[in-house]
Amino acid sequence: MSQTLKPLTAAQKLGVHLPATPEEFQRAELTRNEVEQLKADPPPWLVELRRNGPFPRDVVAQKLGISRAGLARNGITESLDAEQIGVLLADPPPWLLKERRTYAATIEEHERAKDHRLHR
Repeated sequence: MSQTLKPLTAAQKLGVHLPATPEEFQRAELTRNEVEQLKADPPPWLVELRRNGPFPRDVVAQKLGISRAGLARNGITESLDAEQIGVLLADPPPWLLKERRTYAATIEEHERAKDHRLHR
């Protein structure tokens, strides 16, 4: 018997915001194989969500080039869609520019520490 995933876990694995999915998806427990099948051959609703959102916060952070904590620090607590993200990217507010610098510095420091550990 294949392990089933709760709807939230399945949505996370698919990179979509659960409340934006169809009602039947929100109620279903899917197997890992079913989730893999959705990834391989996504139905129209999944293609649309992946293209236009609304996106989960981790995807929003990734698209903006900042951390999830950076979103929270700046009051972004809801999911955003592609249009909203596009507006932020087209004319980045000061907080977004600052968060991008902070995130880039953090990633750089993690890489430096990783390299240091590897070369010891």
